[in-house]
Amino acid sequence: MSFSVVVPARYASARLPGKALADLAGKPMVLRVAERCLLSAAGQVWVATDDQRIADAVGERCPVVMTRPDHPSGTDRLQEVVTQLGLADDDIIVNVQGDEPLIPPEVINQVAENLAANPDCQMATLCEPITAAGDLFSADICKVVFDNRGRALYFSRAPIPWDRTAFAKDREQLGDGEWWRHIGIYAYRAGFLHQFVNWPPAPLEKLESLEQLRALANGAAIHVAPACKDVPGGVDTPEDLERMRTLLRGGAHD
Repeated sequence: MSFSVVVPARYASARLPGKALADLAGKPMVLRVAERCLLSAAGQVWVATDDQRIADAVGERCPVVMTRPDHPSGTDRLQEVVTQLGLADDDIIVNVQGDEPLIPPEVINQVAENLAANPDCQMATLCEPITAAGDLFSADICKVVFDNRGRALYFSRAPIPWDRTAFAKDREQLGDGEWWRHIGIYAYRAGFLHQFVNWPPAPLEKLESLEQLRALANGAAIHVAPACKDVPGGVDTPEDLERMRTLLRGGAHD
């Protein structure tokens, strides 16, 4: 089973402008992400960007595909990469966010393998257990529910599923329910990306600000599985950036 990785990276981040170039223990963040991807089993890794500063930061360590500056999402940028490179419809592409400098290579392999093992799915992604009530009730954390075959039923910023009995009494402690945080790594079949970008944003997608709901609204199947290793999380805010710098100072590079 072969697959490729694309790391979409842009300079203009709403909450943390220039974060792709943020210094993390002497290296720009986008380079650290690319290096993690290069440790995976991917046959090829590309960084996709519209900014020459990001391309220069990656240098010769990883090939770069220059893309248009007007993409509304990383998925649109990914589709342009697939088109530029002429990838076959059945090729598997893993989208690794450019703000995940400590993503384990094992989970990159896992999401690609899961899609390959489920030919009736057009996408695959991962999740991890939620054990803190604060995380479950946070709108900044995307939750996912899935069926017995690992097919996504819904993604939401709301706490799903809702424990009707327990939450009527106490929302501070989580009982024995199953709650899962969605991890924002995706594997796609290249041909599906051409379909996806031609669909208009779905009402639920716009309501929740969750792009994956467009796929569900159009009948696509998304495979979901618990990640095989802990994922430290990405960098969205200045606080996240400081947390990541602390982790790297503590030896989390390895």
